[in-house]
Amino acid sequence: MEEVKTLSLVEKDQKNIWHHISPFVEEKPAMVAVKGEGAWLTDHEGNRYLDAMSGLWCVNVGYGREELAKAAYEQMKELCYMPMTQSHVPAIELSEKINEWLDGEYMIFYSNSGSDANEVAFKLIRQYHQQNGEPNRYKFISRHRAYHGNSMGALSATGQALRKYKYEPLASGFLHVAPPDPYRGAGNLSSEEVSILRAEELEQKIIWEQKETIAGIIMEPLITGGGVLIPDAVYLEKVQEICKKYGILLIIDEVICGFGRTGKKFGHQHFHIKPDIITMAKGLTSAYLPLSVTAVKKEIFEKFKGQEENWHFRHINTFGGNPSACAVALKNLEIMEKENLVERSASSGAFLLKELSHLAASHPNVGDVRGLGMIIGIELVEDKTTKKPVPAEFIGKIVQECKKEGLIIGKNGDTVDGFNNVLTLSPPLSCTDDDLSFILTVLKKVLAENNYI
Repeated sequence: MEEVKTLSLVEKDQKNIWHHISPFVEEKPAMVAVKGEGAWLTDHEGNRYLDAMSGLWCVNVGYGREELAKAAYEQMKELCYMPMTQSHVPAIELSEKINEWLDGEYMIFYSNSGSDANEVAFKLIRQYHQQNGEPNRYKFISRHRAYHGNSMGALSATGQALRKYKYEPLASGFLHVAPPDPYRGAGNLSSEEVSILRAEELEQKIIWEQKETIAGIIMEPLITGGGVLIPDAVYLEKVQEICKKYGILLIIDEVICGFGRTGKKFGHQHFHIKPDIITMAKGLTSAYLPLSVTAVKKEIFEKFKGQEENWHFRHINTFGGNPSACAVALKNLEIMEKENLVERSASSGAFLLKELSHLAASHPNVGDVRGLGMIIGIELVEDKTTKKPVPAEFIGKIVQECKKEGLIIGKNGDTVDGFNNVLTLSPPLSCTDDDLSFILTVLKKVLAENNYI
């Protein structure tokens, strides 16, 4: 009788799982993770890796937190589900806590993911303008190189051509402008001057598109996955002024930048603005369960309280605001407060940035090192004078060499053709000093051993 072969985990994986944003390469199977603790992951063969990307920029308090597992377990025993057509205690308590963190008065709409949260923002803004007597306002402006999600509206807002390639045509009414990029700014302009120029171009776009048709502007406080592009503080202040001038609502996408990632509770708090709408996900639960939020100023919500037919916001989400996810989020924020992880993010990020900044002078391919809190980008170029980006293949090699040394880092892959040349770091905010030293040791070693000539 012929012996039946037992498939390995890797073989079963390759047979059954379609991996996200990854080409199929049989010789390079996916890592099969089995355990996470702190900043570290262990695969099925016992190899350990420091996850310097916090998964997808999201495991802010680190892996293996029993408090979060217990919070989910206890809530599931008490009340496992309730749609947000009604309410429940964890959702109410979390809405209060989020407003406390925002230092504002917002109505909280729950969903599952960052894409969901942004879709909610687009829909409610269009309806708001209709009910506010301005039915011609339907267009949204975002920035090239920015990412706002995978669903059709959120992908339309995304300014990364490779993420949209072969999926178009997408939703209509989405426009894009150039982002402030101090490293690749116009001529010899300073960071502040580049930011002012880009804000002026934004205002021109509004005028050229007929200002009465612009409904909203969406942007991250800093562009994260598109290459870690950090504006001068004046930029967002001017954007907010422009929005107020033309009656446009400002959406700030805090899906990555929120919950301590930048060294403040929310990224926009670095820039002295008060957005009309704030979207958030990822670090809200440190990715222990799916949950997202669209936070809306109460004066906007008032426009949905009328008794006219179809005046209410007709959007529903089966799992949005799940009781266990809300309970986990509450416990997650409690951990962050108790362990001062927002402050830890600021100090750890500053330490990493200081230590890595030397590479811009010492390594022939490091053109720029930039960051805010625990978000850091290292832009690699062929030539520092021309700033020509290194090929994506070289970036991929650096990522793989780091992984061989036990360090997982990221890259701005599949964004804009020819500009996928930025290494990214987004470690757990709870990283120990030893973890930070390990990140620096491996990254410096791998870069020292690899030059693009």
